[in-house]
Amino acid sequence: MPTIRNAAVKAGGAPMTLVGDPLAVGTKAPDFETIQFVMGEGFTTVRLADTPRAVRLFSIVPSLDTPVCADQTRRFSQELASFGDAVATYTVSVDTPFAQNRFCGAESIENMQTLSDYRDRSLGTSWGVLIDESKLLARAVVILDPDDTVAYVDAVADIFDHPDYDGAIAALRAAVERAGA
Repeated sequence: MPTIRNAAVKAGGAPMTLVGDPLAVGTKAPDFETIQFVMGEGFTTVRLADTPRAVRLFSIVPSLDTPVCADQTRRFSQELASFGDAVATYTVSVDTPFAQNRFCGAESIENMQTLSDYRDRSLGTSWGVLIDESKLLARAVVILDPDDTVAYVDAVADIFDHPDYDGAIAALRAAVERAGA
């Protein structure tokens, strides 16, 4: 039975409950099972082990069809272009893979892959970002080292607020330097 954390996050000031244990810097990231849709290939199940053994940034958002989530995805896509192949980057939401692809196509998002947690909410529960009341994901930015160790977590206190973009990019640069990429 997953941990229930009452009033762990807010939505426009209203307290919300999170399901699962929060990630902590220096610990191994738990596995998850998400869905990805790639044109010509169809649906693919993606687990943590399926992601590259590189520094990875996970931009976790409630829904791409909201202003802050859209801004967050566009901003990271632009900022992460300079990292090239040194970093694998993902936007994760509970939006369907079709909605994610539509959004990324319309917004010309090229530097981030999408992962959909709509089916099982596996990432949300295992990473402690599933909002119990709405079954959406809380806003967070997570950076993993190549060995799946959590290098950075920005669990945003209110899902209507932006993450610390500058802090995340600085942490990403430091993780890439440590990894020697």
